[in-house]
Amino acid sequence: MSSGRGSRHVRTRMIAAVTTVCALSAAPLAPQAVAADTPPYSETYRPQFHFTPEKNWMNDPNGLVYYEGEYHLFYQYNPNGDSWGDMSWGHAVSKDLVHWQQLPLALSHDDKEMVFSGSAVVDRNNTTGFGTKKNPPMVAIYTSHAKDTGIQAQSLAYSTDRGRTWTRYRGNPVIDIGSKDFRDPKVQWYAPTKSWLMTVSMSAEHKVRFYTSQNLKDWKQQSEFGPAGATGGVWECPDLFPLAVDGNTKKIKWVLVVNINPGGIAGGSAAQYFVGDFDGKKFTADDKGTYTPPPGTVVQDFEGAGFGAWTTTGTAFGTAPAAGALAGQGAVDGFDGRGLANSFHSGDSATGTLTSPSFAVDSKYLNFTVGGGRHPHVDGTVLEQGPPPEGTVLADFEGGTYGDWTTTGTAFGTAPATGTLPDQQEVSGYRGNGLVDSYLNGDSTTGTLTSPEFTIDKTYVNFLIGGGNHPAGSGNPTAVELLVDGKVVRSATGQDGEALGWASWDVRDLAGRKAQIKIVDENSGGWGHLNVDHIMLSDTRAQPVSQETAVNLIVDGKVVRSATGANSETLDWASFDLRPYAGKQARIQLVDMNTTGWGHLLADRFTTADAPAKSVVQRADWADYGKDYYAAVSWEDDPGGKRYMIGWMNNWDYGGAVPTSPWRGAQSIPREMALRTVDGRVRLTSRPVNSVSSLRQKKPASAAGITVKNTSRPLIGPAARGKALDIEATFSLKDARRFGLKVRTGANGEETVIGYDTTTQELYVDRTHSGAVDFNSTFPGVQTAPLKAENGKVRLRILVDWSSVEAFGGSGEATITDQIFPDPASQGVEVFAENGSVKLDRADVWHLGSAHK
Repeated sequence: MSSGRGSRHVRTRMIAAVTTVCALSAAPLAPQAVAADTPPYSETYRPQFHFTPEKNWMNDPNGLVYYEGEYHLFYQYNPNGDSWGDMSWGHAVSKDLVHWQQLPLALSHDDKEMVFSGSAVVDRNNTTGFGTKKNPPMVAIYTSHAKDTGIQAQSLAYSTDRGRTWTRYRGNPVIDIGSKDFRDPKVQWYAPTKSWLMTVSMSAEHKVRFYTSQNLKDWKQQSEFGPAGATGGVWECPDLFPLAVDGNTKKIKWVLVVNINPGGIAGGSAAQYFVGDFDGKKFTADDKGTYTPPPGTVVQDFEGAGFGAWTTTGTAFGTAPAAGALAGQGAVDGFDGRGLANSFHSGDSATGTLTSPSFAVDSKYLNFTVGGGRHPHVDGTVLEQGPPPEGTVLADFEGGTYGDWTTTGTAFGTAPATGTLPDQQEVSGYRGNGLVDSYLNGDSTTGTLTSPEFTIDKTYVNFLIGGGNHPAGSGNPTAVELLVDGKVVRSATGQDGEALGWASWDVRDLAGRKAQIKIVDENSGGWGHLNVDHIMLSDTRAQPVSQETAVNLIVDGKVVRSATGANSETLDWASFDLRPYAGKQARIQLVDMNTTGWGHLLADRFTTADAPAKSVVQRADWADYGKDYYAAVSWEDDPGGKRYMIGWMNNWDYGGAVPTSPWRGAQSIPREMALRTVDGRVRLTSRPVNSVSSLRQKKPASAAGITVKNTSRPLIGPAARGKALDIEATFSLKDARRFGLKVRTGANGEETVIGYDTTTQELYVDRTHSGAVDFNSTFPGVQTAPLKAENGKVRLRILVDWSSVEAFGGSGEATITDQIFPDPASQGVEVFAENGSVKLDRADVWHLGSAHK
């Protein structure tokens, strides 16, 4: 996200929303440990043909430009650690977009600024005067983030030695509008007007602004675009470029890429795009027309005087439907008719449920509109906090002192708190009279509180936690840490709320080990404190209390489908697939158990139908449908006139927690972009850069003419096994509901599934059992992308690396990029079919050599 930075506060809020009580992170597991003598680029999860820095943190690609035989890749980089912070521009170059040479740091942070995302151009006419026409300067246009004020402005640096050394422009910044959400300039030469064009994000306003200049120093605003499409998170890292439609150079369309975080198609970070026209000053997106949901039968529209047979608990939903916004609430829209369910009664602090009577499932889909807070349902939570499980209490903070716990700093004082501290919002959920509360004298104080050593002799460590969401490993954590041999092996953080709730660590793998608990508050900014109580060892996991604002479908007493708002008072369409529950009894339950920001829910117009309704996010266009493709931007000045794009292969939901070392962060494979007419619409398509094939080893292992029915089996045998593979496969549809390939298969059911669902006409990647998935609750899951079979066939191209899969479907209109962290021994490749049979026309599997050699 652009710079890593401004989105950093949004990222914090986002992570808070996706966990129930806290963000939990397991210790780096044994395979992730890096031996001191491990050669660089051979570590357990090190990508072999995706760019990663040798060490430390990396996020957004920056400054993508081709000059004198080299593709330049600059990137957001922390030269001082493997978590976000000290943002600077790292630098690498390549002659083919596959083999990269890491160069010294290009633009470093300093005492005054961090160097956030931006772009680079070759000033061939020396319009800046930074070089000469014979030796034109390379100019970086970046967002300077002022460390003292948080103001984001656009600044310049230049190089006259092919990007090897850089000088900051003395007249910086060149554009400063006094905003903290103004970033990520993408600059290019616009030939028709012989001027420079800047596309830059007004991130919090969901707008892109266009400026022009004759010399890169003096800029004039021309227009704005937005809000439009998906707006559930900040807009970042915009890009604008022309492409021929279906290869017809007489039919040119412009593509505006707007990366969004959170609120992406797969949750969290993603790359959205718009197709339209650009006249040198203004971008106009193609009109998609208005959306009409599928017809159906309305089962609840909240138009009556009361809730009818629906029943309530608590006070959040009141005693009858609302007629719109309630007292203290912003304007509510997107609902139908006069009434809707609205849990903002008494504000965000109220909680409660609204539940339908039981009904027999006899329809394919349940469509409805939903709004309000983004606080998803999390399995394993309960609606009411019960007593703690049986076990050994390590600390309940009831004695008036910390006992033999030791403190540093000033955040924790000399004794436990006895409740809410001065100027603090009300603290709740702790037991007894005492708790740890590092809000002493406000958020500005920092410190640690560490337990004496104890022996892990039970299955779980349970504790109550609340406060700020700043995970361990981030620049300034507010975290509870479990230390073994002085190393952090488990950690948890709050979710930006004062209510404490249960969190648990499974520590059975640490049985018999000596350990300590360390409560860390190193954050002096917003929500820079932590609340902790009742730390205990138990053989029973404590059940956390729900913090959700969600519409749930309950079958056999379990939540089987769930949807939530997008931190917006505008309701949007959502849909539950009821087909797996045909003939069963079900209930609809609206749940508001959240008392923090956006702690309310809106819902309306529950309708049964034969087709699913689609949300704004689902109707938006996405450059990639996976969880791990963000900050996508393209290279300028490619000599062949092609348009290559690359994205950060990560997600702010868990970017700081992925189990890699000594680096953290990878870039996607560069992709050649094109506009193609797909199913009557102009779509942005992508395929891996051709030079990937230079890594193919010898001839492929191949299979052809195989019919697979209701089974999963090795694709070819040992010849297809591997950790770095390039797979091309074509299937002919028969009657299977799902089919495809499984990669990185191994013991204990480990697998990453790349499949096609014929009933939904979707490509999907399922990484639920892909290996290490427990470092964040949003990591495991299934990502889907719309893909229609062509002439009864489905074509797939799959790139498998040591810690990622990239699946390209059809002509590249469906792309899913996902990180995976499998056991190194999991190297199998299988073909499968479910609920019927499919014909594998042909599959070719190439082993890929390392780009590091």
